[in-house]
Amino acid sequence: MNIIVLQHIKIEDPGFIKDLMLADGLNLTTIELDEGEKIPNDLTKFDGMFCMGGPMDTYMEKEYPWLIDEKKRIKEFVLDLKKPYLGFCLGCQLLGEVVGGNVVRSNPPEIGVMDIKFTKHKDEDKLFSQFPDEIKSLQWHSYEVQGLDNFKDITLLASSPITKYQIFKYQNHAYGIQFHIEIKDSTVKDWGCVPEYEKALEQQLGKGALIKFDKEAKANMQKMNNYCKILYSKFKGDILNSK
Repeated sequence: MNIIVLQHIKIEDPGFIKDLMLADGLNLTTIELDEGEKIPNDLTKFDGMFCMGGPMDTYMEKEYPWLIDEKKRIKEFVLDLKKPYLGFCLGCQLLGEVVGGNVVRSNPPEIGVMDIKFTKHKDEDKLFSQFPDEIKSLQWHSYEVQGLDNFKDITLLASSPITKYQIFKYQNHAYGIQFHIEIKDSTVKDWGCVPEYEKALEQQLGKGALIKFDKEAKANMQKMNNYCKILYSKFKGDILNSK
């Protein structure tokens, strides 16, 4: 099974999901877009696409011109080829923009371990039906997807008090997940070294917030990893294998 992974900064890879995929023997092709690597012309050879987070925002096409091609290729993969897609944080926002939504600044930004509440559609969903009605998740974003309310191909699966579109799906094969279900023990400390992330963290939670945030993430890590196992298992078994 061949998976293409679109990365926007080296430290934001699929994390715990990557460990699970490698243990299962999946073939991963990682494209480090911020380092100038190009998305292959032929996307038909890939069974699924993962699109990860990053310190840039979807509107920054002048600063990061590769975003233009990335959006086109996501559109080709999801809308034309109708292949399985999982987008996290920035990857969620890119999917939202590709399917016709808007990406706007969150008010306020969501940073921390926060509550997510699922909608009634969760119970019929292939990926999330086994999740509880509420979970805690790691948030680290200043922008979010809006404007998908009247799209018949979009299903809202989960929200937070601040962000409506925490999880949404396009038809039944492409998912946007605004939070970070893929994290590992080292994630918060690693991401805290990125200037854009550190600035957003301290603006939201105050000076020295990284240590507290790291402890809170680790305290919830086992549950988040268990949710990640469910997500990966269902994605591999019910989404990838159904195509």
